[in-house]
Amino acid sequence: MLSFFRRGPGRVTPAEAARRTADGAAVLLDVREPAEWHAGHAPGALHLPLSRLAGGASLPDSAAGRPVVVICRSGHRSRQAARILADRGIPAVDVVGGMTAWAGRGLPVRDRRGAAGTLS
Repeated sequence: MLSFFRRGPGRVTPAEAARRTADGAAVLLDVREPAEWHAGHAPGALHLPLSRLAGGASLPDSAAGRPVVVICRSGHRSRQAARILADRGIPAVDVVGGMTAWAGRGLPVRDRRGAAGTLS
Protein backbone atom coordinates (compact mmCIF):
# COMPACT_ATOMS: atom_id res chain seq x y z
CA MET A 1 0.00 0.00 0.00
CA LEU A 2 1.34 3.42 -0.95
CA SER A 3 1.53 5.74 2.01
CA PHE A 4 0.49 9.35 1.62
CA PHE A 5 3.37 10.14 3.97
CA ARG A 6 6.05 8.43 1.88
CA ARG A 7 9.21 10.46 1.75
CA GLY A 8 10.69 11.06 -1.63
CA PRO A 9 14.28 11.69 -2.62
CA GLY A 10 16.25 14.18 -0.56
CA ARG A 11 16.55 17.87 -1.21
CA VAL A 12 19.64 20.07 -1.10
CA THR A 13 20.34 23.79 -1.13
CA PRO A 14 21.98 25.42 -4.15
CA ALA A 15 25.24 25.75 -2.19
CA GLU A 16 25.17 22.05 -1.30
CA ALA A 17 24.40 21.17 -4.93
CA ALA A 18 27.39 23.21 -6.09
CA ARG A 19 29.60 21.53 -3.50
CA ARG A 20 28.43 18.00 -4.38
CA THR A 21 28.98 18.50 -8.09
CA ALA A 22 32.15 20.63 -8.07
CA ASP A 23 34.54 17.67 -7.96
CA GLY A 24 32.50 15.49 -10.33
CA ALA A 25 31.50 12.96 -7.68
CA ALA A 26 27.86 13.78 -8.50
CA VAL A 27 26.36 15.14 -11.70
CA LEU A 28 24.10 18.19 -11.94
CA LEU A 29 21.15 17.42 -14.24
CA ASP A 30 19.02 20.30 -15.52
CA VAL A 31 15.52 19.11 -16.47
CA ARG A 32 14.17 22.37 -17.92
CA GLU A 33 13.07 22.73 -21.53
CA PRO A 34 15.64 23.64 -24.22
CA ALA A 35 14.81 27.38 -24.42
CA GLU A 36 15.26 27.69 -20.64
CA TRP A 37 18.52 25.75 -20.78
CA HIS A 38 19.94 27.87 -23.61
CA ALA A 39 19.10 31.13 -21.82
CA GLY A 40 21.06 30.14 -18.73
CA HIS A 41 22.22 27.07 -16.85
CA ALA A 42 24.80 26.09 -14.26
CA PRO A 43 28.25 25.51 -15.79
CA GLY A 44 28.99 21.80 -16.14
CA ALA A 45 25.36 20.74 -15.84
CA LEU A 46 23.95 18.07 -18.13
CA HIS A 47 20.62 18.66 -19.86
CA LEU A 48 17.71 16.24 -20.13
CA PRO A 49 14.20 17.79 -20.11
CA LEU A 50 11.73 16.29 -17.66
CA SER A 51 9.38 15.55 -20.57
CA ARG A 52 11.99 13.20 -22.07
CA LEU A 53 13.00 11.68 -18.73
CA ALA A 54 9.36 10.97 -17.87
CA GLY A 55 8.98 9.41 -21.33
CA GLY A 56 11.65 6.84 -20.51
CA ALA A 57 14.81 8.53 -21.78
CA SER A 58 18.04 7.39 -20.18
CA LEU A 59 20.53 9.66 -18.47
CA PRO A 60 23.48 10.83 -20.56
CA ASP A 61 26.35 8.33 -20.54
CA SER A 62 28.53 10.73 -18.53
CA ALA A 63 26.10 10.39 -15.61
CA ALA A 64 26.40 6.60 -15.43
CA GLY A 65 27.20 5.30 -11.98
CA ARG A 66 27.17 8.73 -10.34
CA PRO A 67 24.64 10.26 -7.93
CA VAL A 68 22.44 12.89 -9.58
CA VAL A 69 21.56 16.36 -8.30
CA VAL A 70 18.52 17.53 -10.27
CA ILE A 71 17.68 21.18 -10.92
CA CYS A 72 14.93 23.10 -12.75
CA ARG A 73 13.68 26.69 -12.52
CA SER A 74 11.90 26.57 -9.14
CA GLY A 75 12.22 23.04 -7.79
CA HIS A 76 8.90 21.52 -8.91
CA ARG A 77 10.08 19.66 -12.01
CA SER A 78 13.36 18.65 -10.38
CA ARG A 79 11.44 17.06 -7.50
CA GLN A 80 9.46 15.00 -10.04
CA ALA A 81 12.64 14.04 -11.89
CA ALA A 82 14.43 13.01 -8.69
CA ARG A 83 11.51 10.75 -7.85
CA ILE A 84 11.59 9.19 -11.35
CA LEU A 85 15.33 8.55 -11.03
CA ALA A 86 14.97 7.13 -7.51
CA ASP A 87 12.25 4.79 -8.80
CA ARG A 88 14.81 3.60 -11.38
CA GLY A 89 17.32 2.91 -8.60
CA ILE A 90 19.48 5.97 -9.31
CA PRO A 91 20.57 7.98 -6.26
CA ALA A 92 19.08 11.45 -6.78
CA VAL A 93 18.28 14.63 -4.88
CA ASP A 94 16.75 17.86 -6.08
CA VAL A 95 17.73 21.48 -5.52
CA VAL A 96 15.33 23.48 -3.36
CA GLY A 97 14.34 26.65 -5.23
CA GLY A 98 15.99 25.51 -8.47
CA MET A 99 17.92 27.85 -10.75
CA THR A 100 16.08 30.83 -9.28
CA ALA A 101 17.64 30.09 -5.89
CA TRP A 102 20.96 29.11 -7.53
CA ALA A 103 21.26 32.50 -9.26
CA GLY A 104 19.94 34.28 -6.18
CA ARG A 105 22.86 32.87 -4.17
CA GLY A 106 25.30 34.32 -6.70
CA LEU A 107 26.24 30.95 -8.22
CA PRO A 108 27.24 31.13 -11.91
CA VAL A 109 24.73 30.98 -14.75
CA ARG A 110 25.97 30.63 -18.35
CA ASP A 111 24.16 30.72 -21.67
CA ARG A 112 24.78 28.27 -24.51
CA ARG A 113 27.82 30.30 -25.65
CA GLY A 114 29.40 30.39 -22.19
CA ALA A 115 28.55 34.04 -21.55
CA ALA A 116 26.62 35.25 -18.51
CA GLY A 117 23.19 33.67 -18.77
CA THR A 118 19.70 34.61 -17.67
CA LEU A 119 16.72 32.70 -16.38
CA SER A 120 13.73 32.59 -18.69
